[in-house]
Amino acid sequence: MGKAGAARKLAAAAAFGGGGLSALGGGLYGVLTVEAKLARRTIGNADGEAPDATGWYGRGRPGPALKIALLGDSSAAGYGVDLVTETPGAVLANGVAEHADRRVYLREVCKVGAESSDLGGQIDRALPIEPDVAVILIGANDVTHTVLPSQSVRHLSEGVRRLVDAGVEVVVGTCPDLGTIQPIMPPLKQVARAWSRRLAAAQTIGVIKEGGRTVSLAAVLGPEFAAAPALLFGPDQFHPSAEGYRSLATVLLPSVLASLGLAPDDEERPEPYRGEGVLPVAAAAVRAVAMPGTELDGTEVAGNRAGVRGLWVELRHRRRRPQAEGEGPDAGDGADQPVQEQASS
Repeated sequence: MGKAGAARKLAAAAAFGGGGLSALGGGLYGVLTVEAKLARRTIGNADGEAPDATGWYGRGRPGPALKIALLGDSSAAGYGVDLVTETPGAVLANGVAEHADRRVYLREVCKVGAESSDLGGQIDRALPIEPDVAVILIGANDVTHTVLPSQSVRHLSEGVRRLVDAGVEVVVGTCPDLGTIQPIMPPLKQVARAWSRRLAAAQTIGVIKEGGRTVSLAAVLGPEFAAAPALLFGPDQFHPSAEGYRSLATVLLPSVLASLGLAPDDEERPEPYRGEGVLPVAAAAVRAVAMPGTELDGTEVAGNRAGVRGLWVELRHRRRRPQAEGEGPDAGDGADQPVQEQASS
């Protein structure tokens, strides 16, 4: 079975309740589970909280505010950094405010240690602010805790469906390549790489099917991190450093702007000379995993959302945006503050 076929099979298993790990024999799976526990012991379980980036950004810029909900795990929360301005939420909100020239309200509902099964509760907390866009970063803990990929994809797909049905744009940063994590040793390293990449491809298919868009985050824990682990990983060698989180947010920013209808005019159509174009979703998902920073979004061909090989998607390599000045969140004056935030203040 080819990689695209494997991704389709895993996504189908998620939809119909299958396991998605039939390639692993029981004995090998047991060995890898033990090795995963040893790696977790070396890494340590993340405890404590990351700085909360919830609040207003874009001081002095006009309204009405753009509202962003940030969901997911420690990679969304920015676990390990000391300053709120170093969290991916703050970097992302500052970037949207700068390039949209609008006030931005960011609501963080992400949690350190979260798995895909925790998204339902996070969405319950995010929907009351009526976000314009929800950004989701999830999947790494599912891999390190050996959660069946089919279960992970099913939870994510259900979450994206709820958000889209509520009129929210959704941008999902897919599971990063965990094969670069230093405390993970062979053969678990190779399995972690294959597992996380296949999960990322299946996440992509599930998210596109439900009306969201995805961005490959392999670069965030991939070649860039492998080349400079001391700079881009934090002290535990598992979570990113402040510089690593900045890289993560920079990858996401162009796609978040595009989801809000704020992409530059010269990005209106895919550019074939940059490797962009329209592909069936499974083939595009596999290519995205191999090409970090790739955005995939559903589209139509001749008025049809799907062809004989599945859903059509646009594959993009959006240009990075200049980094905005780092500012911490402002409490705001409450004039256009989301209702539930006023009630809790």
